[in-house]
Amino acid sequence: MSQEELVRRALTRKSFLKIGGAGLAGALWLGVSGCGGGGEEGGGEGAYTMWSYFQGSAQEAVNTHIQSFMKANPGVTIKHRYVPFDSLKQKLLQGATTGQLPDIVIIDDPDHSSFAEIGIFADLTQQIKEWGRADIFLEAPYETTLWQGKNYGLPMVSNCIVLWYDKDLLEQTGVSPPTNWDELRKTAAALATGDRHGLAVSGIQSEEGTFQWLPFLWQSGADIPTINSAGGKAALGLWVDMVNNGSMSRGILNWTQADVLNEFMHRRAAMMVNGPWQLPTITSEAKDLNWGITVLPKGKQHASVLGGESLAITTSAKNPDAAWDFIKWIEQPDNYKQLQIDTGNLPSQKPLLNDPYWSKDPVYSVFAQQLLVAKPRAYGPNYPKISSAIQDAMQAAISGQSSVDDALAQAQKEITPELPEDMRSG
Repeated sequence: MSQEELVRRALTRKSFLKIGGAGLAGALWLGVSGCGGGGEEGGGEGAYTMWSYFQGSAQEAVNTHIQSFMKANPGVTIKHRYVPFDSLKQKLLQGATTGQLPDIVIIDDPDHSSFAEIGIFADLTQQIKEWGRADIFLEAPYETTLWQGKNYGLPMVSNCIVLWYDKDLLEQTGVSPPTNWDELRKTAAALATGDRHGLAVSGIQSEEGTFQWLPFLWQSGADIPTINSAGGKAALGLWVDMVNNGSMSRGILNWTQADVLNEFMHRRAAMMVNGPWQLPTITSEAKDLNWGITVLPKGKQHASVLGGESLAITTSAKNPDAAWDFIKWIEQPDNYKQLQIDTGNLPSQKPLLNDPYWSKDPVYSVFAQQLLVAKPRAYGPNYPKISSAIQDAMQAAISGQSSVDDALAQAQKEITPELPEDMRSG
């Protein structure tokens, strides 16, 4: 039986629900033809395909590196296909059922193990062992590429979120950037006016909302397996209280991280939580805004969330050797450094964090410092369902439809069965 057939048989309804939910599973079966024919994806000798959701400057950066690789390897052709973020998981599942997958995928960190577990991503343990450079990576991003002790890819770019602030507004109000939760509450309240909120975050019902709230959960000393604890209630209660007192807008329930940036750039928020990928936009579109950044305010401890993407090869890749050659090429120090610069991200490779480009820069050095306490969303292949439960709790509590206690009790009930057995508590 071919690897392709094994993958198809592995994609039971349970697997669909695990990654995408019932609605997604139904959409896949109804829309199989939407992925396109095999001929569209290339796969001839010396050719392979890549899927990513990168847009704008990030897409341009990847395409520039692809062109450089092809110039250095004249016999290879790479076709880079854009797939919207919200559609990528669907397209991968859909492609697995029809045998129309790309050779290589740029995937969001927390989704990596899900596709490894159901057999869509190839086991690269032997290749990486022979490569002999796995020890150059930071532990957190490297961990996201592992599943049951085997390696299914390599980190590509990393990022995290920090606190941004409007220097002029803070100076006018007579406050300093907050360093802990108590100061965050007081500073955000002082900065809030009739047409401006003190702090903007993303609490939208998507991974972006989970991504932005998790650092506060970890700062409280709690974790996803103990979300219905004093720490979890304090973390969610912090956001609820700040919305209720006007320090944050109730609009956070619908704001993406791009929306958060927009609020901050237009001075409708004096502070925001966001990542380095916003630097190209804010520097080009808000040249008169006098802003600064600092690490996220501390609860019981410092914490941020690891974001970024990793590289994986699919089990039905038509040219896996060429795909692996490209990954190795990207991971070469000079190429890898330039990729981080071009995409506005942070290196997952430890030696580069000490590079003057990041360590001496007043902005990137803060992100580099925050990255050292950034935790991965490494909670097993059922993480998408876990994240969905967290989003439901956030929406319910912040909107006032449920108390914090009830929202987190329901989240815990849904989350615990989805965790790996060694993470379940009680």
